Amino acid sequence: MLLGLNNVTFEFGARVIVEEATWHIHPGERIGLIGYNGTGKSTLLKLMVGQYQPSVGTVEKSRGTTIGYLHQDLLSFDTNDSILEVAMGAFERVKQLEKEIEDLSKKLEETSDEALLNEYMEKLHELEVLGGYEIHHRTEEVLQGLGFANADLGRPYREFSGGWRMRVLLAKMILQQPDLLLLDEPTNHLDLPSIEWLEKYLQHYQGSVVIVSHDKYFMNRMVNKIVELYQQQLHIYSGNYEYYEKEKEIRVEMAQRAFENQQDYIRQQERFIERFKAKASKAAAAQSAMKRLDKLDRVEQVEIQRPNLRINFQVDKQPGKVLVELKHVTKQFKDLTIVENATAEIERGDKIALIGANGKGKSTLLRIIAGVESFEGQRTWGHNVDESFYAQHQLEALDLNNTILEEMVSCRSGKTELELRSLLGCFLFGGDDVDKKIKILSGGEKARVALAKVIVSKANFLMLDEPTNHLDMHSVELLVEALNKYQGSIILVSHDRYFISKAANKIWEIVDHEIKEFKGTYQEWIEWKERMAKQQRQAEQQKNKEEQATKKIEEVKPKEVAPAPVVNNNLDRDQKKELQRLQKQFSKLEADIAKMQEDKTKIELALADPNSYSDKNNFAKVEQDYKTIQDKIKAANKEYEQLFEKIMELES
Repeated sequence: MLLGLNNVTFEFGARVIVEEATWHIHPGERIGLIGYNGTGKSTLLKLMVGQYQPSVGTVEKSRGTTIGYLHQDLLSFDTNDSILEVAMGAFERVKQLEKEIEDLSKKLEETSDEALLNEYMEKLHELEVLGGYEIHHRTEEVLQGLGFANADLGRPYREFSGGWRMRVLLAKMILQQPDLLLLDEPTNHLDLPSIEWLEKYLQHYQGSVVIVSHDKYFMNRMVNKIVELYQQQLHIYSGNYEYYEKEKEIRVEMAQRAFENQQDYIRQQERFIERFKAKASKAAAAQSAMKRLDKLDRVEQVEIQRPNLRINFQVDKQPGKVLVELKHVTKQFKDLTIVENATAEIERGDKIALIGANGKGKSTLLRIIAGVESFEGQRTWGHNVDESFYAQHQLEALDLNNTILEEMVSCRSGKTELELRSLLGCFLFGGDDVDKKIKILSGGEKARVALAKVIVSKANFLMLDEPTNHLDMHSVELLVEALNKYQGSIILVSHDRYFISKAANKIWEIVDHEIKEFKGTYQEWIEWKERMAKQQRQAEQQKNKEEQATKKIEEVKPKEVAPAPVVNNNLDRDQKKELQRLQKQFSKLEADIAKMQEDKTKIELALADPNSYSDKNNFAKVEQDYKTIQDKIKAANKEYEQLFEKIMELES
């Protein structure tokens, strides 16, 4: 066991987060910690690392167990050091050894003390054992995997935004290789390529991992156990998130059946007691039945209590066939070109996912479409388009000095205050909550306000930038369901693959500063990309084979014959004719041998191809062809030598 919670109860003020919880984490486990927004998942992680102390029970850690904890509060860290230096902070002992070795080296220049030399050699050995000569390479590899370019590695840490800083700290934590990694929403700040890299890395990670994430794809691929924090209890499931969903449904169904069966039994006993309690002959039996009911361990009725967002998009009017048309659009930031002379259009009914790596300009393109980003070129709205823009950075969309209700009123939706209060109730803002200032809301609360603003607008065209950030899995499901029913058109930016796969019917990708459109779902796009990559690999392999074949042919060409000496003028007429005939035959044989060597190389390539072995008859034919060509080349070379000797005799 690496870490364990033993009968832990923890109260945060008057609120109970977890009660009498027991959970042991063992080596090699990949655990997903899940729960609805606000249940206390992040608080539980802080309890595990000792930032909070349990009210009752104990948190025990095995001696020597190291823990890495990635969380949003780390963003308060700041430094002028380069990101390479920050990430290399993972190798504290190695860096200490390097300093000690440098000091010893200077001392050894002044003295040849044997004790110093031994200490120097020991430290060199320790450095080698710790992989000290590879730390630069390993650090660069991890940072590049998380999306940093080589040119970025020397830049100061404080020059980067919060999302990129979090990647640096994630890289440092990965390089430390703790026994237990606690990751709180690690995918929030990662693009799709970086998420895929992190998945591959963690799949081969030697330690244990506990992940809090709303990314269902990530959880399904990463975890082999689910721990659900629900109604102050920890519920443990062996399997990934998909297994948890099925298993929970079965457990709820069984518990409900047990409740209903017990209720039937109670009703039967109560009828028996009511019927016979007044009869002397049955009074004892009735009394016994009453005692049984009193002692009965009652099964509680199972009701899934969850914060349900009631999302119902409405459309006020029907737009024309084309909603937005982009023509010859160019956008540059100093030396960075986002798009150049790009053209695209969004049609009625389109639900487009704009995807790709960070830095490609997805959010910039979304802002261009929304009309809040300057650019060169032309953007034309279609007929009857009512648009609404949900911004990734809530500061762009919300007035921090407004209350929640004032923010909703500012939309000028025409709804009364009572109607707006009712709508906010659907987004879990009840009673006095609507009078809270925007600036004191959490990230998740701001996201819900911004979503409520989008819905109240009755827009027929939605532009959504990372709408699932700060939403739990259940809320993401509800949002997907609402968008599938939505009668309008959508363009969205998201790194949540489950959300994209369920919400989009077209894919846009910025490639070589152009907008490339794929008409199909995310899954179909993935399959298409894999086919294209496979075809490219096959084409490269074929090209390599052809180059190798050409190289071999060059290597095995017949030896060049030394220039023939001047023809002997003493030959008679018949001898000259014979010499010409032999020379002509010699040239033809030389060409035949070159052709045979070429055929032999092709057959050798066929023998090296695994596909040749899949068909027994085909392999036998290829093998026979190879034998035949070898015999032909041998015979031709023999004839070649004989002709050469005859020509030399006549010419000498």
